Amino acid sequence: MTGREAATLGVQLAGLALAPLLAGGVQSVKARLQGRVGSGPLQPYRELRRLWGRSAVEPIGAGPVYRAAPAVVGAALALCVLVVPVATVGAGWPAGHDLLVVIGLLALARVAMALSAWDTGGGFGMMGASRDLSFAAVGEALLVAVALVASIPAGTTDLRAMWAASSGPEVWAEPRHWCGALAMGLVVVLETGRQPIDNPDTHLELTMIHEGPLLEYAGRDLAVLQWAAAARHWVVLVLAAGLFLPHPSEIAGGLAALALGVIALVVALGVAETWHAKMRLLRVPPILLAGTALALLGVVSWAAGGGA
Repeated sequence: MTGREAATLGVQLAGLALAPLLAGGVQSVKARLQGRVGSGPLQPYRELRRLWGRSAVEPIGAGPVYRAAPAVVGAALALCVLVVPVATVGAGWPAGHDLLVVIGLLALARVAMALSAWDTGGGFGMMGASRDLSFAAVGEALLVAVALVASIPAGTTDLRAMWAASSGPEVWAEPRHWCGALAMGLVVVLETGRQPIDNPDTHLELTMIHEGPLLEYAGRDLAVLQWAAAARHWVVLVLAAGLFLPHPSEIAGGLAALALGVIALVVALGVAETWHAKMRLLRVPPILLAGTALALLGVVSWAAGGGA
């Protein structure tokens, strides 16, 4: 392993620990914009420590799917963090660095949570899981369309090559890049479960989406699931910053640009949550479809320009 690969591997491993900081940062920015002091960006760590010290509680009638879901979700998101590189080079993981692998792992975690809700049979958990899968039916098409747009310059879905191909100012002159960046913004809001699509702060069961399937969990199982939710923030924000925000191709400058880009996206999520209220559920799929159409429009603009 070269020195550059070791450096990027260290940042990837640090992502496993830093992921809750991103979710806490969004909450802290939102609190400040709303005139509140807030609990600070470290609150997710305090919550995880509190939950880890408590024992798990298993509902009556729960089966093996319910018990296996936290491990499956946690492992899928941990692998996602390690698959997504933070620069144009990365450690040679057996799973590789392919964007389609990331999409598959995110889908696996979502399906595992839905199956756990159906295993327990709780009404609110099943309601949240069904809504999540309904959005995913359109959202995963959106994510695949974004992957198609982002892979055009590199000619591959290997994230290291995509990182390198999206560096430099030239890509900003292409309509394809702007279409992909706007569509990726919808992916970020959807996958992180933020407003206006979902409200991570709500405690009203009738409006829950991502929080619904978590109602039956407690203790260490809930801590793993909450960490996995924070890890989704890391994965999608790093993808958005690395593929669609300005960054140089060299390692040191690329890591600095990635850090600044992720911070900018955290602030943007806090502003969006303050600016927009949660929208009605039936309005979400049309917006996601519009994002998919926008991404495909980027592909059409690239093809119309001669595919150069």
